Amino acid sequence: MSAITSLPTSAAPTGAPSLEQLLALLAATAPERDRQGGTAKRERDLIRASDLLLLSTPKELGGVDADWIDIFGVIRKIATVDSSLAHLFAFHHLMIATLQFFGPRQQAYELMARSVVQRWFWGNALNPKDRRLRINAAGDDFRLDGEKSFCSGASDSDMLVVSAVDCADKLIIAAIPTRRAGICIHDDWDNMGQRQTDSGTVSFSEVLVSQDELLVSPGPLGSPFATLRPCLAQLILVNIYAGLAQGAVEEARAYVSALPVEESKRIRLDPFRLRTIGELWAQSAAANAIVDNVARQFDDAWRLGDDITPEQRGALAINIASAKAISARAALEASSRIFDVMGARATAARFRLDRFWRNARTHTLHDPLDEKLREIGDWAINGVYPQPSFYS
Repeated sequence: MSAITSLPTSAAPTGAPSLEQLLALLAATAPERDRQGGTAKRERDLIRASDLLLLSTPKELGGVDADWIDIFGVIRKIATVDSSLAHLFAFHHLMIATLQFFGPRQQAYELMARSVVQRWFWGNALNPKDRRLRINAAGDDFRLDGEKSFCSGASDSDMLVVSAVDCADKLIIAAIPTRRAGICIHDDWDNMGQRQTDSGTVSFSEVLVSQDELLVSPGPLGSPFATLRPCLAQLILVNIYAGLAQGAVEEARAYVSALPVEESKRIRLDPFRLRTIGELWAQSAAANAIVDNVARQFDDAWRLGDDITPEQRGALAINIASAKAISARAALEASSRIFDVMGARATAARFRLDRFWRNARTHTLHDPLDEKLREIGDWAINGVYPQPSFYS
């Protein structure tokens, strides 16, 4: 049975929302929260109260042990109604996976076990392009000093996965408590889209890090299995894009259905509007199909662990890049052209239906699509797979 519909209840507080209840609650407040921006504290707590944060944790540690096909399915469902919360939810699971990609099994399992018991929500301060954060020895421990940008989910998180560079300019990864002395999370994320992803700046001032908090074995991209981490990160983006496309189309249909009878009938019988919504529906369906297919491929790769070959990893990266191209364009097209179906009145500020486009436009700029298309072209013409990096 799918983990999406059969979540365990033993670890969840009484009255915790089901996935469908959570989706309804997020949808009801999404327009107003998009206007407000800031941290969606109430909604994050609703996710905490559910079992959804346990999906990627093994059963022996109290988790659900869902496969990645199901986890991506939940991400996409949340993205149809609120792509900001889908982003935060997905990055929680990316951080849980990062413990397993970059750290030894015992270290990862100890952190995951504590995460289940204490119901941690993980945040991100791992932006490898931003190398301003330094880590230096401080006796038997280490010290973090500097800043990190694009720290999605850092606000209201319990734990952070952090990247910093040492004196040899080597990238070092650590998992530390968000509320540790010297950490300051800035409320400076004010972009036009993804407004509640808390993707602002985090400052670190003489933040102590112990040796056992470093993820050094195998470390970043240090093994065949560890090179799957960027594949997972990219596939998370792909599922959010596909969810945005689907959500925009569904929102347009709901808007038309709620119009006065005669006005709704006029739109429903207009051949040009029917053609437009049909095209957008088809694009969304195509995005969902390719994303479902590559999700199965990633789940297979995850189960292979270090037995994955460079060829298997390369083929997966190309398929993810292809899915990203299709889903990103579907999201941008659907979120813009739904207004051709709904009409001018749908642009009223109170509906905030432009949030789908603003979210898609903001999020699809994450490592530009041109880079993915170049990688696909290099494979198509030259048979060259992308070299593993934090973005390929």
